[in-house]
Amino acid sequence: MQRIFTSSFASVYPLYVAKAERKGRTQAEVDEVITWLTGFDRSQLAAHLESETTFQDFFADADLNPNASLITGVVCGVRVQEVEDPLMQQIRYLDKLVDELAKGRPMEKILRS
Repeated sequence: MQRIFTSSFASVYPLYVAKAERKGRTQAEVDEVITWLTGFDRSQLAAHLESETTFQDFFADADLNPNASLITGVVCGVRVQEVEDPLMQQIRYLDKLVDELAKGRPMEKILRS
């Protein structure tokens, strides 16, 4: 599990985008989900991608959305609300949001609005 913490966010980002695009969603929608969760604006997100920030540093810089705790469900057989490690839970939150996007869920529901 620790290996993902030191992986660069930039190495996984294209996989998030590809997953969404395979299901008819867009990179802009992936970015919207990421900015909602992390509080980053587009330029901050671009800076993290360009500098190949690790997941650990990426989420350390983030101002997590107060509604992130409303993200529930299963990712890779694990309930995101039951993940004990805070960093792993944040990574799973992001995974879950991208999954919901790829499954065609309406954006207002994904963003818990």
